[in-house]
Formats: sequence, C-alpha cells, structure tokens
Amino acid sequence: MPALVDRLAALREEGGRAVVFTVLEGEHAGRKLLVVEDGETIGDAPSALLAMADDVLRGGRNRLLELDDARVFAEWYGPPPRLFVYGAVDTAEALCRAAGLLGWRTIVADARARFATPERIPSADELVVAWPDEALARVRPDHQTAVVVLTHDDKFDEPALVGALATDAFYIGALGSRRNQERRRERLLEAGVGEEQLARISGPCGLDVGADTQEETAVSILAEILAVRAGRAGGPLQDSARRIHAEVEAAT
Repeated sequence: MPALVDRLAALREEGGRAVVFTVLEGEHAGRKLLVVEDGETIGDAPSALLAMADDVLRGGRNRLLELDDARVFAEWYGPPPRLFVYGAVDTAEALCRAAGLLGWRTIVADARARFATPERIPSADELVVAWPDEALARVRPDHQTAVVVLTHDDKFDEPALVGALATDAFYIGALGSRRNQERRRERLLEAGVGEEQLARISGPCGLDVGADTQEETAVSILAEILAVRAGRAGGPLQDSARRIHAEVEAAT
C-alpha cells in the first residue's frame, strides 16, 4: 500500500506516532490498517482494530493481538521514549548514560546553572536551566515520557512533582529515603494533591536490587521504568507465569 508507506515516511520526518495493524491469518490475512495518533487511518483491515490503537500507542511497543480467532500484529512507530530528569546531580548523568544505551532521548533540567552543564552531565541530549514549572512547560512530558526527580530539595522537588502529576507522563519517580518520601507525601497532601495522584509517584524510585553506586542506582531506576512501561511487576523472571516476550491479547 503505497499511501500507507508514504504516510509512515512523513510521520518519521514529523516525529509523529502511529500503529500499523497487519492481519496474519483468516479471511482478512494480509490486510493492513495504519492508525495515526491523531485518529487518521489508512488501510482496509477490520475497523474493530481501532479500539486497540490507543492502548498500543501508549504502550510504545509491538504487540500480537487476537481478533475474531485470528492473530494480528500491531507494529508501533514513533520517536524514542524520553527521560526527563529534574536535578543535575551525579545520578542524573548515570541515568542519561544508561538510557542512551537504550536509545532514549534524555533531558536534564535544574534551576542551578552551575550544575546543569555539559561538563557535569555530558550524556544528556538536552540541558535546561529553569525552575520546575518552566522546565516542564518546555519539555511537555507525554505518555512516552518518564520523569525522575533527584534534587533532594523541597523548593525543587515539590513543584517538580506537582507539575509532573499534571502531565501524561507514564512514570514519575522521586529519589530519597522512605522517611523523606513520607515527609514529602504529607507536604504534597497539604498542597492539595489527592491520594489517587500521589499513587502515581514511585518513591523511593527504582527496583530493590541492592544498588550502591550511582550507576547501580541508575540501573535500578531504569529497570522500574521499563517494567512500568511494559505493564510488568519487575520481579524475577523465574517467578513469573507470563511469557518473557510477546503475548497474544484479545482485541476488544
């Protein structure tokens, strides 16, 4: 389908997102349907697949679906996910370096210009010197953005978290001890943040892998981010009853 291929090429240039459904078997085998994030469609695969498009787009990965007893491959297209870190500390550099290996785009912001420098954070794709509200307005986290707050300073942490909660970021994490997290939680409640919103914050962020160094902490945080993005619990694979890779899901 030349029109579908041409539209995908244009989306790549625009940095847009889309999913291409390909029916693998049954009477509609070989048919395709392109669904762009704004709702535009091209193709002749069953329109029932439209109901799965938003879920696949937000998941940010290819999936194998089942529609009327026939398997359908959902192929995700879009720019790489983004990691937005507020707080240009040593862990921010470790996070950017590790996320870069995954192909993610990394952005680090801090109101302190002496911290947010290429010399301190050489692995960041972008550095922003701004207070949290201004930085968030510039970055505009969406459903393919993970936000991690690292400053350990209430005047930065709290507005950064409140601002992040107002976005569609798929992950919001905050570094700090459990005691600091509880104190921060009380302050956020006093600031009017509801319990349901607070539940979106992973704090202390990261998986329990016994991290000690900055690099190990970065791996711990990124592992949790990946698990959240994939809808997984993040435990040992040997304890999981789910398939390691692709799963067949019913289209509804």
